[in-house]
Amino acid sequence: MSNRKRIVIKIGTSTLTHESGHIHIRRFEELIKVLADLQNGGIQLILVSSGAIAVGMGKVGLRQKPSDIPGKQACAAIGQCELMHLYDVAFGRFGHDVAQLLLTKDIIEDPNRVCHVQNTLEKLLEMQIIPIINENDTIAIEEIVFGDNDTLSAIVSVLADADGLIILSDIDGLYTANPRTDQTAQLIPRVDLRTERVDDLAEGVGTSRGTGGMITKLQAAKLCHENDIPMWIMNSADTTNLYRWFDGKPVGTYFVPKGEKDDKRLRNRAASQVCQDRYGAAVQAGQE
Repeated sequence: MSNRKRIVIKIGTSTLTHESGHIHIRRFEELIKVLADLQNGGIQLILVSSGAIAVGMGKVGLRQKPSDIPGKQACAAIGQCELMHLYDVAFGRFGHDVAQLLLTKDIIEDPNRVCHVQNTLEKLLEMQIIPIINENDTIAIEEIVFGDNDTLSAIVSVLADADGLIILSDIDGLYTANPRTDQTAQLIPRVDLRTERVDDLAEGVGTSRGTGGMITKLQAAKLCHENDIPMWIMNSADTTNLYRWFDGKPVGTYFVPKGEKDDKRLRNRAASQVCQDRYGAAVQAGQE
């Protein structure tokens, strides 16, 4: 654990909600308890949380995701308020405060604005506040969307100079085949993208409530790999997976970074230098 200090954790819609769109209360409360404990243990947490549209749907009683953009944006506006309230109350029980950051791709593509994002993240972490990031679905249109929060979580990991990215999912990790349809499928515990081709193992979109799937998770892994950031995919149904990770035990699928990170690299590098060095590659890779 000694070299894992600043961690981005992506929390998917399927982790947060039932099929109805209502919050999965037991899983949510268990997850927050573990995350608060990791924060107490010295981890700087940055959360990338999906779920606004699904929670909004649940709040107004919609069973199907709206097909029109205004409908989706309205659900996002309703759900984001509810989602942040839930996070605020849940973390508050353990003495932690949270902050909301809503991003769109045009912000990340603008060197000046992305530096403001980085500065805000650094200040929040310095204040021991847990940043909770989501795409701004209320105003996002095709030209400025990331497409999914797997990609966004990888971009945030690069911008925050994170020591790792954990993607919590409804599956244990990357398999040799789809475990839902192939009983012979085996979990792949470790992937080195320098020597292994895994694109053929991915399938399409995830649940009807989310926008991602294994394809987007592998895209996130490639971006992390190129920026020397280790990444894990693990099942959120068992929140003790995070404790096993914290203890340095193998869990889920681990994606090896491209090379060793320079532990002497300073966290307080000038934001302008960070922007010049990192943000462009992140956005480009996220679009591929």
